[in-house]
Amino acid sequence: MPPRKKKATQPEDMKAILWKSADKLRGSLDAAEYKHFVLGLVFLKYVSSAMAEKREQLEAELREEGGWSEDDILITLEERREYTGSGIFYVPPAARWEAVLERAKGSVDGPSIGGAIDAAMLAIEQFNPSLRQTLPKIYDSGRVDGQRLADLVKLLDRLVFQEQLGEDGRRKGARDLMGEVYEYFLAEFALKEGRKGGEYFTPASVVRLLVEILEPEQGERVYDPACGSGGMFVQAEKFIETHGGNPLNVAVYGQELNLTTWRLAHMNLAIHGVEANLGDEPADTFRNDQHPDLKADVVMANPPFNISDWGGEQLGMDKRWVYGTPPVGNANYAWLQHMISKLAPSGRAGVVLANGSMSSKQSGEGDIRRAMVEDDLVAIMVALPGQLFRSTQIPACLWFLAEGKGRHSEWVRGRKGEVLFIDAREMGYMENRTLRALTEEEIVSRIGDTVRAWRGKEGAGPYEDVPGFCVSASLDVIAEHDFVLTPGRYVGTAAVEDDPDAEPVEARIARLTVLLREQFGESERLAKVVDEQLGRV
Repeated sequence: MPPRKKKATQPEDMKAILWKSADKLRGSLDAAEYKHFVLGLVFLKYVSSAMAEKREQLEAELREEGGWSEDDILITLEERREYTGSGIFYVPPAARWEAVLERAKGSVDGPSIGGAIDAAMLAIEQFNPSLRQTLPKIYDSGRVDGQRLADLVKLLDRLVFQEQLGEDGRRKGARDLMGEVYEYFLAEFALKEGRKGGEYFTPASVVRLLVEILEPEQGERVYDPACGSGGMFVQAEKFIETHGGNPLNVAVYGQELNLTTWRLAHMNLAIHGVEANLGDEPADTFRNDQHPDLKADVVMANPPFNISDWGGEQLGMDKRWVYGTPPVGNANYAWLQHMISKLAPSGRAGVVLANGSMSSKQSGEGDIRRAMVEDDLVAIMVALPGQLFRSTQIPACLWFLAEGKGRHSEWVRGRKGEVLFIDAREMGYMENRTLRALTEEEIVSRIGDTVRAWRGKEGAGPYEDVPGFCVSASLDVIAEHDFVLTPGRYVGTAAVEDDPDAEPVEARIARLTVLLREQFGESERLAKVVDEQLGRV
């Protein structure tokens, strides 16, 4: 019998349930550990729901087709290939959410609830090789008592991943709903944890802007050397899909140093249906490159800002330092040159870095920047508004690099020896008291369309400099500024529009002069009054 559908809940309710789940763990775990316990269980609930949704569809098709006995139907419904062939994980019966829920309710005998969850995770990995060594098996560790775990399972049972109607009126399946919830949960934990979470969470609007400018296409290789929980890949695939491409026809490569974040990335990408090569293990990008021979069409990253303990003293003669050896005390130019080394012919890169990277001259950084500009690698520089990042208050900017710019690059046409500067510091809106975000119109129309026009993309229209916002500067002009790449130096100030109803300047000066003389006279009068009053004392 197919599982009974539960009453649909809206995504907001699902998010509220997730935060209640964190309440269940307070007192047992540090806040930074909540997400590993909760997201593992949410993942188990999701894969069980996604399989149930597919199972229900499959059973309906078999019965409509006719000619199937009840035994044959049951056998077919447990055929692993029926699910994996549709991009859905197969969950063996003992590992399904319903079995874990019954154990949490105490309805069946067996191992502890923690042991049952760990066994379920292991079984799912065994049936789905792409998930091996990625799911958390931490529930029987004793760090959370059995009653709290049981209560957590019963609470998360209220999450509904069966198809439901979204706010936009479109039907959303289990994968879409889980993707929304997962992204929300990661973002909220990044806010609560700050930098103590071990990663810099890239704001959604910044990722959207990176993807909007880089415009990844189907058939391309996409690489992120500091991939965190995989948000760049998810947005890249969404962009390809919304622009008529096949998101499954993209080769995704990433690397992440932190073990738990590496595992979260695997789960996040699996939820979104993204097949990715994140290396054989979590590893340091500089000293243990998991993709040494990769040449990518698109590189996008938000590496940790200004890190000093990146092991530069051990990499002084590295072949990646084509434009100069980066300083031991700051990895910014190590990240840039590592990404340049990964670019395929005509490849392009978008990198989030601290504002200091645009102007610093310490320890040879100015010389490296000059060499990169003179080699015509720098395509676009974008100054971002403040308060975008949850985990750091360091002002940030976007670097866009293009291999073969103006020569054989298909991404930038006819812009040899030029750099586009965009000053977006005044953009965005306040989501709350402390956090700013870029609007969709600013990302797609204001910045995205400007970049497309400058790049010479077909149908984008002509490009024009806009004072105070954007300018295309030649290398000679950049040299005059000593190769400092801060957009504010180049775009100037916005033109002030004439107000036809404004008072003429001459008339305003005459009026204010009369007013000032009147005020001087009044001041003298008041001074005499004060003197008279003081004389009476």
